[in-house]
This record gives sequence, C-alpha cells and structure tokens, in this order.
Amino acid sequence: MNSAILMFSGGQDSATCLFWALEKFDIVETVGFDYNQRHNVELEVRNDFIQFLKEEFPNHYKKIGKDHKINATNLTEIGETAMTSEMEITFSENGLPSTFVPARNLYFFTLTSAIAYRRNISKLIGGMCETDYSGYPDCRRTTMDALQSALSLGMDQPMEIVTPLMWVDKAQTWKMAHEIGGEKLIEGIKKHTHTCYIGDREHFHEWGYGCGECPACNLRSNGYKQWKQE
Repeated sequence: MNSAILMFSGGQDSATCLFWALEKFDIVETVGFDYNQRHNVELEVRNDFIQFLKEEFPNHYKKIGKDHKINATNLTEIGETAMTSEMEITFSENGLPSTFVPARNLYFFTLTSAIAYRRNISKLIGGMCETDYSGYPDCRRTTMDALQSALSLGMDQPMEIVTPLMWVDKAQTWKMAHEIGGEKLIEGIKKHTHTCYIGDREHFHEWGYGCGECPACNLRSNGYKQWKQE
C-alpha cells in the first residue's frame, strides 16, 4: 500500500496537509504530540476534525489509519517558552519569538520516524512552512533536508520528509484547501482546527477560533483576508 505518516497537531496547516495526503496516499497514519503546549485544546480539536472528515468526506476518512498519541512533555523539563507557559509572547534579539520551542520539530520527526520504521512507512509529512512563518529555524527546508539525511542514515533505510506547505504563504494555504476540498473543507478548517497560541476557543472569527492577537492568529487572519481579496 502507498502509505504515509503525518504529524497532525490539529491546526490549520496540519489539517490541510492531512486532506492533501488523503488525496495522494492509500493510507495516512497520524501522530499527535502532547508537549504541555499552552494551546493543548488542539489535542481535542484534532479529534473533531477527524470526525468532520468522517461525516463530510467519508471516502477520505476511510484512508485514515492508526492515530499515534505521543507523550513529549519532557520538552518542558528543558525550559519554558511562551508556547508551554503563561509567559508573555516577546521577540529576542535574534528576531525569534518566545513561542519558539528549541528542537521541537527535530524531536517530533525523530519520534515519527521511529513509528514509521516499525510501521514500514517511509513518507513523513509535516506542515512546516518557510514562506510565511515566525522564523523558526526548525521549519526551514534546509533543516528538513539535513534531518531527512540523518534519519535515513540512522534507520539504514530511506526516509523522506514531505512538506506540502513549505513554499506557500497563509493565503495560498487557504487557497490550496479550497482547491482540494472546496467550501466544505474551508468551513471544516474554520470550525474544527485550532492555531491560536493562547488556546482561545471562545471567540469565533471569519477565519476560525482564536484570540485574534497572537502571532498565530495574525498569520491565519491576514492570510484569510488576503485570499478572500484575490
């Protein structure tokens, strides 16, 4: 079977990548990580999005394989960030926001590759984006290429890191979702995904739930407005 495993957080990007993967692969397994994230509501919302696919896109839902839930809370033992504690979201001298969790994607891909090895899967999918992002160094394609090489060597078999959103901005991400799933998928992303760093599920906007002020909300809302104006 043509299969892949996808890091599915429950956010807009990973939900879009999930639907994209279900269009291209026979089986798509998913991985969710609990790392004491401030917006851990995403771990609940990811289940809502799967249920949405079951109801609205049954043929796609049939392709969803095993969901792996991983405890990665040891990341917070190394140090706190604005992504894992109530601290204010600020920017350091090097331009990185305090939401940056050092080595998070490196760690997550390593764990995902271990699952993939045991499941006889070689395609690892992530929603990283270098075009329209917060400057996280572990979201860059050069980082993914280096990691892909290391994982392949360490597993002694080819591992491919697939990043469908790497070269598109947030407006193009909305556009991609509309092209592959129509207005129905757009509504599903609005209602059943979560991106807000604060974890706000009380305020619903034209682009979805969120505080409307954090960097993640700004990216999502600005991208939505830009897409609608095109």
